[in-house]
Order: sequence, then C-alpha cells, then structure tokens
Amino acid sequence: MDKGSLGSAVRDLPEKYRQFYLETAQFIPSKRMFADPIRTLAYGVDASLYRITPKIVVKVRTAEEVTKILKICDRLKIAVTFRAAGTSLSGQALSSSVLLVLAGGWSRYSICDNGKTITLEPGIIGAQANQYLKSYSRKIGPDPASINHAMIGGIAANNASGMCCGTADNSYKTIAHMNLIFADGSELDTADRDSCQRFTDTHPHLIGELQRIHDEINSDTELSELIAHKFKIKNTTGYSLNAFVDYHSPIDILKHLMIGSEGTLGFITSVTYHTVFEHPYKASALIMFPDLKQACIAVMRLDRPLVAAAELLDRTSLRSVEGNAGMPDYLKELDEQATALLIETRALDQATLKENIQAIIQDLAGIPVLFPIEFTDVKAEYELLWKIRAGIFPAVGGIRRQGTSVIIEDVAFPKEHLAEAVLALRECMNRYGYEDGVIYGHALDGNVHFVFTQNFDTTDDSRRYQDFINEVCRMVVERFDGSLKAEHGTGRNMAPFVELEWGQRAYNYMKQLKEAFDPDNLLNPDVVITQNPAVYLENLKYMPPVHEIVDKCMECGFCEVNCPSRNLTSSPRQRIVIQREIARLQESGEDYDRQRQLEHDYAYFGEETCAADGLCETTCPLAINTGSFTKYLRSTKVTARGRNIALFMARNFSGVTSLAKLGLAGAHLAHVAMGTCMIGGLAGKARSVTRKVPKWSKWLPKAGSKPQASFVPDKSKQKLVYFPSCVSRTMGPAKDDNDQRPLHQVMMALFAKAGYEVILPPDMEKLCCGMPFESKGYFEAADEMSSQLEKALLACSNNGEYPVVCDTSPCVYRMKRVMKTSPLKILETVEFIHDHLLNRVEVVKVPDTVAVHVTCSSIKMGLTDKFRVIAEACASKVIMPEKVKCCGFAGDKGFYVPELNESALEHLKETLPPECNCGYSNSRTCEIGLADHSGISYQSIAYLVDRCSLEKK
Repeated sequence: MDKGSLGSAVRDLPEKYRQFYLETAQFIPSKRMFADPIRTLAYGVDASLYRITPKIVVKVRTAEEVTKILKICDRLKIAVTFRAAGTSLSGQALSSSVLLVLAGGWSRYSICDNGKTITLEPGIIGAQANQYLKSYSRKIGPDPASINHAMIGGIAANNASGMCCGTADNSYKTIAHMNLIFADGSELDTADRDSCQRFTDTHPHLIGELQRIHDEINSDTELSELIAHKFKIKNTTGYSLNAFVDYHSPIDILKHLMIGSEGTLGFITSVTYHTVFEHPYKASALIMFPDLKQACIAVMRLDRPLVAAAELLDRTSLRSVEGNAGMPDYLKELDEQATALLIETRALDQATLKENIQAIIQDLAGIPVLFPIEFTDVKAEYELLWKIRAGIFPAVGGIRRQGTSVIIEDVAFPKEHLAEAVLALRECMNRYGYEDGVIYGHALDGNVHFVFTQNFDTTDDSRRYQDFINEVCRMVVERFDGSLKAEHGTGRNMAPFVELEWGQRAYNYMKQLKEAFDPDNLLNPDVVITQNPAVYLENLKYMPPVHEIVDKCMECGFCEVNCPSRNLTSSPRQRIVIQREIARLQESGEDYDRQRQLEHDYAYFGEETCAADGLCETTCPLAINTGSFTKYLRSTKVTARGRNIALFMARNFSGVTSLAKLGLAGAHLAHVAMGTCMIGGLAGKARSVTRKVPKWSKWLPKAGSKPQASFVPDKSKQKLVYFPSCVSRTMGPAKDDNDQRPLHQVMMALFAKAGYEVILPPDMEKLCCGMPFESKGYFEAADEMSSQLEKALLACSNNGEYPVVCDTSPCVYRMKRVMKTSPLKILETVEFIHDHLLNRVEVVKVPDTVAVHVTCSSIKMGLTDKFRVIAEACASKVIMPEKVKCCGFAGDKGFYVPELNESALEHLKETLPPECNCGYSNSRTCEIGLADHSGISYQSIAYLVDRCSLEKK
C-alpha cells in the first residue's frame, strides 16, 4: 500500500477517527497502524460466522501502548475491541471501530514454585505455555481444542475449557493473579497490594458497585442458589456471576469477573495460573454403543477423577471421518444409530492405570456395546483414536456445500438430563433440515457441540437459521436447565439470549457490571451485553467460490501461527478473505473500482509477500496449502513471452547458473576489495533507486565450484548417487562463514568416512529439480526440468537401486512430490545422516552451543526430530528458536523482498545466547537470511557432522 493511498484512507475516516489516528501515530509506527481498505478487510473475520470490517487496525506490542490508546478512545468516545489469535467462534474478536491486535511482543513468561504457578503475557500460545511447563510435569488447566493456536489472552478472556479440564481446572478456577488495563486507561496488578490500594482509592464507584452487587446477591437466597447451580456445569453465557458467590473481596471478585468477560470489561496484560499435574500414564478406548441414548446413559455413570475425558461422537460425526487415512475399517460398517464414546483415563503409575481401566469397565457393566471394551496405553494407538475426535469439525467443513458457512454451537446440559437432551437436540436439527449436522463433544461435562452448514443467500435461509436457533435456545434453557454457551464464549452470537438463560434479575446485574466498568460502552460493544436483539443475524459471512485449493477454508486462523508474513502483510486466512471479497465483487458487479483497487493492492499484500512455503498446510484442519494457491495465481499472470523465456532458461540451464556464479564472484571480489561498509552503502543506495537491485549483505555467498568425485570406484562399497542442487553448486560459502569449503566437498568427506562409493550424475550443471520455476508460476518449465532430472537420476542409480542424496531440503521436497511414482529412493541430507550415516561413523561431540533452523520443507517431510537428534549428537547445547518458523527467504525473495525475511526473523537474534557463534540448516538461501539477521554464520548441518565425525576403525 503506497503512502498516498494510505493517506487517502485516513482522510476518508470520520473526524474523531482521523483524530484518533493522528494522536496514536505519535507513538505507534505507521507499519503497525492501518486504515486502508485491504488491511482492514483482512482483519474483519475471526473463526465465527460473522464478518465486520474495522475502521482502524492497530498492532499493539506493550501495555504502555494499550494504556495510551484506551485513554485516547475514552476521551474521543471511540469503541475498541481487543484481538489475540482470532480463533474465537462467537464473533467476539471483531469490530466496526478500532481493533487492537496483539502482534509481536506479549511473549514474556515466568515460572515459580517449581512449576506450580506460571505467569504469561497474553500473546503466548496455550500449547507453548504447556511446553514451558513440561519439565515440571505440569500444565495449565484450560485445554481447548484450539490450544495449539489460541493465545492466553483469548483463553482467559473467553474462559475456554476443553476435553479434560471440566469446571475444576478452567481459567476461573486456576487463576492466581492478573495485570489489567481498564476503559479509562487505569491499571491494576492484583498481586500487588499497593496497586490494589491505589485502584481502590481512584475507583471508589467501581469498587462500591462490586461490593453492593455482592451484598445484594448474597442476601437473595434464590438468586445466589441459581448462580451456584448454573456454574456446576460449564457456562460462559454472560458474565461470571459466580465470582459474587465464591468471593467476598472486591479485588478477588473483579479478578474473576475478568475471566470470560471477552474484552468487554478491560484488557488482560498478564495472567498467573495455578498449574495442574500432567499424568505420565494414559489409556484410551473407543467404545461403540448401539445408539445415542445408550452412549449418553454410559456417560451418566462416569465421572472425574477416574475418567479424564469422555467424548461423545454420534453416527454422523463418525461418518464424516470414516474415510480418512488411518481410520478403523469398522467405522464404515456401523449401524445408522451407532454412537461412540472416546474415553481416556490417566494415572501416576502403570498399576493405578490398570485399576482405573477395570473400574471404568465395571461402571459400564450392563450397558449394551457393539464390541468388547478394549483400552490401549500404547501412545501411537491412543493418539490414532483421538485423531478421530480431532478430525470431526474440519471434516464437516471439508464436505460442506460450496458457499455455505460452518456453524458450531456449544451448549451444556446437567448430566442427569444428557440422554434426553441430546436426543431432543438431534430431533430438532433433523426437523429444521440439518440432518447432516453432527453432534459431539465433552460429554463428561454435559457439554455438547453441534455443527451444521448454512448459507444465507435468501430470506428463507436466514429465517430457517433464526427459527432453529431460537427453538434450541428455549429447549436448552426452559426444558433442560442448561447453558447456551459452555466454553466458546457468549460473543455477539448469544448476546441477545443472555437474559433468556439467566432471567431478568441476574441479567440486570450483568448490565450494571458493564455500566460500572465501561460507562460509555466503548469496550467491545454488542458482545456479551447488547441492546440489539438481531445482532446474531447481522454481518453474516458470504463465502463465494474462489478456487478449489482454498474454497474449503473455514477462516479459523489455525494457519497463522506458521506464516512468515503474518506480521508484515497478511496471513493465509487473510489472503483467502481478500480473494473471497474480490470474487464477491466480481460476481455482483456492485463496485468495480473497489474490486480493481483490491486486486492492485493484493499484488504486494497477498502475492509478492507470500513465501509460498506451504507450512500453513501443516496446521490447517483441512490441509489447505495457500502457498500452492499463490503459485497458481502467479501462473495466471504468466505471459507468452514469460513462458518462452522460462523454457529457454530451463533448456539452457548451465548458462544461467554460469551467469549467476559470475555475478556472485564479482560481488565477492568487490566485498573483499572495498570492505563490508563501503560495498553495503553502495548497494543500499542502488536499491533505494530501484527494487530491481537485490539486497546485498556481507553473508552473500561467493561463487560455487563444480563438484568432483574424490575417490575411485570400489565394488566392495555401498553405492549412492549424490546430486548437488543447483543452489549449492552455484553458491559457495560467504566471506565470513566459519568453514570455507563448498558444501559438495563436505558431503564427499562424509560419504568417504561412512564408506560409500559416490556416483555423480553426468552433465549435472544442466540439472535442476524445477523449484525456482515452480515458485514463480512457470509450471511448464518446472515440470520439464524435473522430468529431465528424473531421467538422469534413474540412469545413474541403476533405475532406483542406489539411493539418491540431495543436499538442499526444498529441492528434495519437490523431487519427492513430483517423482512419487518413480522407483527412486530420494534422501534429504538430514534424512540420510540420521538414517544411514551416524551408525557408520564415530561421532565426537564438540563443547559448542549451536543454533539449528529446520526449514519449511524439512518440517513438511517430518524431519524436525531427526534434525534435533543429529545436532544433539554433535554439540553440547542445541538452540532451536521457538519463535522462528519459516525464515521468509523463499528462494530469491530474500534478495528482492527482504522485508519478508526481516519480519519472519524479527525475533531470531534475541533468542540466541552470546556463546552461540554458529548455526546450521539445510538450504543455502535460508542460511543467507539466517546469518544476516543473527550475525552468526549459518551453514548446512553437514558441516557440523563432518566436523564431529571420524571414520570408524
């Protein structure tokens, strides 16, 4: 987005928003504040069924920034919404005003009392918190299904729970302390007596209101009993009124009210949790019952702590995953009424685990089952069973009709009503035409999810959805005394129904709380509390078809954690959101100028800054590779002239690499002659004139050299084919690299130590896997190159008899993908070293601290653990920076779009200890960017292994 366009976007804002932008720009850099159409649209979705475009998006990184912004909003009377990961399912992370997004920062943590408490800033992902606690055999209590993607801020603000935590270990029950910022910009540290006293002194009205409400509720026996009763099961409808029954100090009440308040009462800057024990022994069983009723009766006999989790899976949900890889064959043969319970039990030792299993079987005695109950404590086996549960929601999304939204509702029933209630819910879904919808969930807590697909194309579609939701709400509340929201938060989805569930007296107290904390209704309006009874029917998503690669996307945001451009321009979810809006505009023809502007802006925002690494696929529930979609878009822009140039380059590849070597040699000579500062300054000035000049850094490699076989054939030795990639043939070490040998020499040395006879492909200077062409959308040239390479490798490997080793990970990934039907056995460097070399050499560990970067392609090939094993065998300490995913160098983008590499590696240097002076990876271009942003030499992992290995005697 150019400055002129951004300025125009700000000028078009209403006056008070222009003022907000100007004041906020005094302390927030322009790269973290957006008002332009494409960026605001991109942040206009969360995982819910709503789409609302904010006027201004601000990426905040510190509590000080939030405090200043809230003071401005308070003065200008501008509404503001806080957003963490945006995985929320009820529309609570959306705004039509100012959206504050946690981006960068917010990642500090501390562990105390031998892991019994942990303090977390709100930008830490839940699973990462558990990783910090792993060595203590502890974890945080909340365990939502989104724990690998949701951030602590959202987990606490929504009181997210999950399969095992129930009502005993959720955020409400395990919170110790909080740091908070309120609507007026005031702050509170609930662990600090002085802070609490200052807050009490400066906010007498709020403290007084909390005390008054506490006294009135506790003097009203009927209401206090209602509150206690309703929180015996999971409940996130409205505010946590149980705080007034469970606690007496206004600060304690306030702290617990913030849990589940969804950003409507204040902003959470840190949370201190009491942690829970992580049991080392586990066993699971998938138990099949003849029908839904029998499964629910079985659940009613089970309880904690004997059972850690009991997940209900109806026949429709089982059918949705029965065709997935690894699923048991018997799923396809089940009767139409069959229903499953997936049960897990945990223990401190094996003997207790066996006792638990027998106790569960005894508890279920007499209830008919389709197969004998069998538990497994084998990790691989019970993980496969839980894969069934994990696959249900995405499976529904994957098979939905094009253009429909996936809607997931979550209710809870008292367990004594579970069987009758679930049967009534199923009947209601069928009656409204949602026969394909699924029912599953955390049955041990009476918590049931029901998932269905819905379009909103016509008035009748919307009316059917409205009538269905209203009937379900009345059924849950009036017939079964349940919760309308068990763990997904009220949001705007259930805000109009809070009074229905709680009644007028309790709801009035909730409104009084909102008024006391946020008198001007500036914090996330229309969430939890609303005056608009139709808010749940407004701003519904429209999801027109774009392309088969991305059409299944549910916009859940699970992809975002891996995306290298997420803090620079856009994430995979946002790219799809923009493309859907472009498709909608094309379809409707309503605003051609807007369509053209979005298409123009997307060129940089979505396409040019996409690394196309495909890591999004690894965490997407539907395995959508947005990188493949980007490559497809690039291919649509290929002209006849461009196609012919690409084919010419492919057919004259040795000349292309020779020219590249010549350029690298010239740059290296200039570097040596003029020094780093002078050559860097000249290159920087040239690039400031035109982006066509590549970025120069002192880690730019010198020219590569031609690989040569270093020993004569020996029939007694095992043969292998070594294919040095075009990148490693073209690029040698950099001037400041620790080892000045070219990579092929190092590989040859390793082969020799391990006793291999090496075959080099003839005319290898002509060979390439095609990756450079594919990434730019030149598919024809890419396939022609890979076909030529395959033929050459088949010839020199004796038609696949000898394994083929390639030294560059992205190249191997493409080779394995496009040559998957070939008899070739293709091995990546890490794969070869781990599986075929370490046991043939003697490894002597060096007393070094080394950094390791696992490339995207290595992650997708499942080599992360092997990478770690190799590095730990060679060095005394191995650092694998948790905040670094894809490095963003992306072939040559590190030269021409260096800001992508810079953004992706923003946190690299800070994670490396001072004693770490070398890093290792397995892709030469990635190593350039890693070295540039860390200040230390990065080279292939082969260099480390060669340094530490000796020939076995």
